[in-house]
Order: sequence, then C-alpha cells, then structure tokens
Amino acid sequence: TAPSGVAQQRVIRAALADAGLSAADVDVVEAHGTGTKLGDPIEAQALLATYGQGRADGRPLRLGSLKSNIGHTQAAAGVAGVIKMVMAMRHGVLPKTLHVDEPSPHVDWSAGAVELLTEALPWEAEDRPRRAGVSSFGLSGTNAHLVLEQPGAEDAAGTAGDDTGDTGPAAEGTAERSATSPVLRSAPEDAVVPRAVAVPWVLSGATEAAVRQQAARLAEFTAVDEGGQGYDPRGVARGLALGRAALDRRTVVTGADRAALTDGLAAVADGTAPVRKADSAPGRTVFVFPGQGTAWVGMAVGLLGECEVFAERFGECVGVLERFVEWSVWDVVWGVEGAVSLDRVDVVQPLSWAVMVSLAAVWESVGVVPDAVVGHSQGEIAAAVVAGALSLEDGARVVVLRSRVIAGSLAGAGGMVSVGVGVGEVERLGLLSVGVSVAAVNGPSSVVLAGDVVGVDEVVARCEGLGVRVRRVAVDYASHSVHVEGVREELLRVLGPVVPRGGGVRFFSSVECGWVDGGGLGGGYWYRNLREPVLFAGAVEGLVGEGFGVFVEVSAHPVLVPGVEGVLEGVGVEGVVVGTLRRGEGGWGRVLRSVGELWAAGVDIDW
Repeated sequence: TAPSGVAQQRVIRAALADAGLSAADVDVVEAHGTGTKLGDPIEAQALLATYGQGRADGRPLRLGSLKSNIGHTQAAAGVAGVIKMVMAMRHGVLPKTLHVDEPSPHVDWSAGAVELLTEALPWEAEDRPRRAGVSSFGLSGTNAHLVLEQPGAEDAAGTAGDDTGDTGPAAEGTAERSATSPVLRSAPEDAVVPRAVAVPWVLSGATEAAVRQQAARLAEFTAVDEGGQGYDPRGVARGLALGRAALDRRTVVTGADRAALTDGLAAVADGTAPVRKADSAPGRTVFVFPGQGTAWVGMAVGLLGECEVFAERFGECVGVLERFVEWSVWDVVWGVEGAVSLDRVDVVQPLSWAVMVSLAAVWESVGVVPDAVVGHSQGEIAAAVVAGALSLEDGARVVVLRSRVIAGSLAGAGGMVSVGVGVGEVERLGLLSVGVSVAAVNGPSSVVLAGDVVGVDEVVARCEGLGVRVRRVAVDYASHSVHVEGVREELLRVLGPVVPRGGGVRFFSSVECGWVDGGGLGGGYWYRNLREPVLFAGAVEGLVGEGFGVFVEVSAHPVLVPGVEGVLEGVGVEGVVVGTLRRGEGGWGRVLRSVGELWAAGVDIDW
C-alpha cells in the first residue's frame, strides 16, 4: 500500500488542467500529510515536482495539513481539508501547521519553491482570487486532488445567506424566502417580520462550578472581541453543541446578538441563571396539547419569519383551514385592520389548532419525537393530527365545524370557571350549584366547572366568600356539560365525513382516561370530547404510571404545565415538564430556551 509519487503528480496535473490553471496560480496546498516517514516524503516530492515549479520569486507554494490539529479523520479527512481552506479564504489567513520543528530531512526542499506553514500568514487578496489545492489519498491507492477558488463578489452575493451555521430549524435569509414562501407573501407590507435569529450556546460540566467557570471563560473570550469581528456567534454555537461532550450539569444561553449572549453568560457565571443536573433516564416523551386559554394576538408571527419548519407546516394548516372557514386566516394572523376577532370561538380554536400542529413539527425537527400524545378538550384534535390518527384536512374539519356549532348554538347560554381546589373539595365545599357540573380536572388543585350563567355566578360568589381561588374562563358557553347534548345531532352530522386511521403515535384519551386506537376517533368521539368532562389529571397520572416522564406542552402559552407538575408531585415522580412559547414571546429565541430546558434535564436534542 505504499503511495505512488508519480500517480500523485498525475492527479495534481489533471486537476489543474480541468481548472484551466497553472501551478503558479495556486497559493497553498492542504496536504494529505499523515506524518509518516514513508508517505510524507513521497507526497512532498510530488508537490515540489508540480506546484514547486515555475513560480515567481518570493511566491512559494505554502504547505500545511489539518491533521496536525485534529488527527486523521479517516473518510472525513479530505472534506475536513476543504472546510479548512474555505474558512482560510474567508478569514484571509493561511493557518499555521502545528508541531513542525523543522522541515523533514528526507525531502530535497531545494527541488522546488515549497515552504511549510510554520506560522500563520496573511493571505493577501491581490489581482486574482485566492486559490488552494486539497489532497486526499486512500489506502486502496485512490488519489484525489481538487482546486478551490474564492468566489468573486457577484458569485458570493447569491450565497451570502447560506453560511448560517444553523443549530436548529431557524431560517436565515428571510428577505430571500419572502419572494417564494406563500407564508411570507401573505404578510402585509407594513408587517414586522423578524430578521435576527437567536442561537443556543450550550454549556455542560461535571459539576455546577465547572459550568459556571466555563461561562466565565467564554464571557472573557467574547469581551475581547470589541470590534465584533473576531468570532461568529453561530460558529460558537455549532462548536459548543457538536464539538463537546454533554456532561451531567447543564445550562443553555440563548440570544440573537452578542450583547444578549454575553449577558446570558454573565448570569450563568455569577450564579443568577440556573444550572440543572441532567437525568440519565428521564423517561418516554409525551406531547401535551391544551384547550382554552393559550392564544394571544401575534402568537404565530415571530416563528413565521424565523423558523422555516414552523412556517411551512403552518402554511399547510392554513391551506386546509381555508377550505372550511369563511374568513381570512392570514388577516387574523397578521392583525390586518378589519380582520375577524380572535375572541370568537370559531376563530381562536382553528388558529390555536394550527399553531399547536406547527409547533409539534418544530419539536420533531430538533429530535424531540413523541412516544405518546395527550390533549385537553379541543387540544385532542391537534394531538390526533400529530399522532397520525386524523389527516390534516380532517383535523381542520373537526376544529372548524365544531367551533362553528359552538358559536352558533351554544354561545351566550353558559359559562365556565376555574377553581383552585381538588375535585373532592368541590363537592365537600358545596360548589356545585344547580345547573353546574365538573367540566375538567386539570390537576390536584385545579378544577373547571361549567353550566348555566346564573349557576356559574353563584359558584364565583361562593368561592370568593370561602377564600377559594376562582377565575372565570373567557367563554360564554358551557363545554363539557349537559348543554352540549342540545347540539349532538348537528355535530354528528357535520363530523360524519371524518375518516380516522390507526396513526403512528399512541393516543392517550382524556375522555376515556386511557389508550384509544386512532381508528376510534371518528365523529362520535369528537362529540363526546366536547360533552364529557376532561379527565386530564387522571390521564397524566396514567401516563406516569406507564413510564412516561417527559411532558412537553405544545402551545403558544403554557397553561397545563402547573397541572402536570402537580400530578407528578402528587405521585412522587420528579419528571420533566416544559412549555414551548409564552404570551408575548413567540419567536425562535423562546423556542430555544424551551429546547434548552429539555436538554438541561437530560433529553437528547439534535442541535
């Protein structure tokens, strides 16, 4: 398997001929350079016989090898050399080759104009593009050599947005995508579409102190860069996420600019920001989809401009919604003057469904894939779509047509209230007035009651008199009560075309408080989902009993996180519970913080 110097000369000359260049047109060669007594002299002599000839005085070929930095990466060695030379062109520096005390005495260096890069040198941009050769030689006798040329200004302009170094699905180049993306074309001209995209800096160590010290060192490194040119935050993010082992104590700093990242590092270093111990076996993952109370104006706008995965899935959801609605979904999303109000039940429920389905796609894009789904009231519709039990079109059909029935036949006749006691206490305290029943059990100390307007008013007055926490739910109808029986036939009629299917993810029903096959989620189930009480706390407890320990609330604002945490505490299981977005925080930075919380707790993330 001894290398052939003649074959190496041939492949170099062939590459130069293909490029239409002479040897003198190339500034530097990234050598195969394994550091062996046999291979290195043969490669050096081949370079001296080719690139070392016909060069102008003072313009020797510079020679280096990345293997001095990272060792031999086997099949990746060649592409690693390409990466090194591309980065060298961008920075205008010929990198130093490490561990070179003196040129090898086994090579006749006087045979040509070739010099080792024993020090880093400026790569001056002269009257021609920077060019580099890269060699890679295989054990089988395969010889490869290519010539890289720095693109001109016009060539570079077309790809200026490509070097994003993304550590997630956040999409750079918003202006470029706006010309082709149906999502961004739908934005009004005066819409504020975010441009700066946050990145995560992941930190870990064997101890909490080690993590805080690492943050302090990184903060010192970033502080030195006063001109803002010495490092790329995305490159740092990539190196931290992909180039270091993930140890037991963890935290994540996020930011869209250097100032935010530096502030985050300072908070970790001074003990303000938490450092969490990762669980080596946190349990299987559940996606949790809430019902009422998560929506807010502008909840989708941030991610439409910052996350391509979200934008594409949301656009698909809007496409199917608009087959059923009689108003413009996009006008509501962008807050166009004259758009229908998000306060309408037949508007907020479809839009919330689209946001939840799209956020689930974002979680999956970073490697968080559910082992099961569970939903609360209308959230079960999104859960069924994500599980694969309903097609996207049938999911839209259920959420639009059912909410239209609620708006047309139930609105104005009832109300709902949340009380801060357990279901047993509701009965003991006599909170169930005439015409009022338990609509949902969300946690050990969280119950929703629904019924007639007068009865709900009596419940509020009684709770206030007893000092029990009570809050009116912002609806004028009584879901999950006897009121729904009045629209049974209408719901079964409009939902008759729904065709459920098996699905690929298990569906834990908060109606049955148990597993339900996707094939059973036809029109009849969605009537019962609106009529029967939501047994959410029991569903969470059942999932915990089967080994599920990671709960991700997939929504625009976390409303079920406290209830899940209460159930876990009640059964003595620590678990991991995170939200996704928060009211007023609807961008990629908020998603990254939620992803970071999950990673810090021990869940694997595909950064």
